[in-house]
Amino acid sequence: MATGVIARCSFCAKPNTEVETLVGGPGVFICDGCVQLCVSVIEGQPADAPHIAPWGHDLPLEHVLQNLRPIAAATAQVQENLAAWVGKARELGGTWSQIGEALGMTRQSAWERFSNEP
Repeated sequence: MATGVIARCSFCAKPNTEVETLVGGPGVFICDGCVQLCVSVIEGQPADAPHIAPWGHDLPLEHVLQNLRPIAAATAQVQENLAAWVGKARELGGTWSQIGEALGMTRQSAWERFSNEP
C-alpha cells in the first residue's frame, strides 16, 4: 500500500515518499540524505574551524530567487506543525494563557492566531 506525502525534509524539501528515512523533531524534519551530508561536513571540519557552516551571503540573485519557493514551503510546513502542536496542547487541556506563555506571547495573541485552526 502506497503512502502519501506526510512531511518534507526541512533542509532539502524532499517528501517522505522520496527518501528512505525522515526523522521528525518538534516542528522540523530531516531526511537520511541531509543527515549524511551533515555528518560528512562535521567529520571533515578542522578542530579549530567555526562550528557554524556558512550558507553563503554573497549569492547571485538567480540563486536567491531559486531558493525562495523551498524556503516558503519549509515555512508553511513549520507553521502547520506549530498549529498542530497548539491544537494538541488544547486537546490536553492547555489554556490560552499557558500556550501564549510557552510561545512568548500574550494569551490574547495566542488565541487570535490559533483559535480558528482545525
